[in-house]
Amino acid sequence: MTTLSQQEIDRINLNLETSRIAWEELQRFFASGKAIFVSDTLDLIDVAIQISKDNKGQVVQWMEAGLVTPVSDVQAQVWHEADAEVWAVVVRPYVLVQGTEKTISHG
Repeated sequence: MTTLSQQEIDRINLNLETSRIAWEELQRFFASGKAIFVSDTLDLIDVAIQISKDNKGQVVQWMEAGLVTPVSDVQAQVWHEADAEVWAVVVRPYVLVQGTEKTISHG
């Protein structure tokens, strides 16, 4: 019998809560400043875990590198115009969002 660590359990639970969703359905989070862009060079679940654990050091490092930022007006417009679906996971009070390669134009 294998025993899972708390980190493994957290990863499984967050993975189950991750889904593809139309950007249109997330615009209210963007409007309230709660939509967070996660670069596709990062694992969305890893970022969600670090934010949920309040690992400020790691999150600040990603933010300074431009890998985790509030969704920009430009990105929101690109996703809106493309009628894009994005990957998203909720880490209250935020929604972490990753777009597909063809809709990512962060700026």
